[in-house]
Amino acid sequence: MSTKTRKIAGWILTGLIALALIFSAALKLTASPAALKLAAAFGFSAGLYQTVGLIEVLSAVLFIVPRTGIVGTLLLAAYLGGAIATHWQHQQPGLPAVVLESLVWIAAILRFPELSKRIMGKAAGQ
Repeated sequence: MSTKTRKIAGWILTGLIALALIFSAALKLTASPAALKLAAAFGFSAGLYQTVGLIEVLSAVLFIVPRTGIVGTLLLAAYLGGAIATHWQHQQPGLPAVVLESLVWIAAILRFPELSKRIMGKAAGQ
């Protein structure tokens, strides 16, 4: 895969991930009825769930900005790992969070060649 193709694919995935995360965070921050119902099922107060939404937005923004993208990747990995664990602990489907976390890592590897080198032991594009 050429460098240009990797870059384009990485940014398309990043945009889709950002849309999903910002939509999810908006539901939490606006205290939508669906979000409050899920928060109650998890044992979270409305205020705590809004804080979770704020963390989600901040992590997404850090992921989008190229200079802070790797930090954003790590924060999203931790955030989504917590979401997966919380869903599974409360017998909720965690597959959407698993898919989203997988896409975050794929986008990060496409966008940041240094991750390919670190994770896979080779330079990107080899």
